[in-house]
Amino acid sequence: MKVLTFGIAKDIVGGPEMDIPYSEGMSVLALKKAVLKNYPQFEKLNSLAIAVNNEYADDDLQIRPTDEVVLIPPVSGG
Repeated sequence: MKVLTFGIAKDIVGGPEMDIPYSEGMSVLALKKAVLKNYPQFEKLNSLAIAVNNEYADDDLQIRPTDEVVLIPPVSGG
């Protein structure tokens, strides 16, 4: 499944998206674990949120293969 990246997440993965193997019934938490396994640099961030279809997703949300999934790294404003 393609996962879109922005900001520092894009820098960590080396591009605007990453491929994560999809498994039936995959949850947001399972996706986070797969991301950390493939890109351990994400563990250094103080937060990492996932949006599914333009909405922040809880860890127990099940992802469908047709969903738009985005990694949201920490952001700062001012």
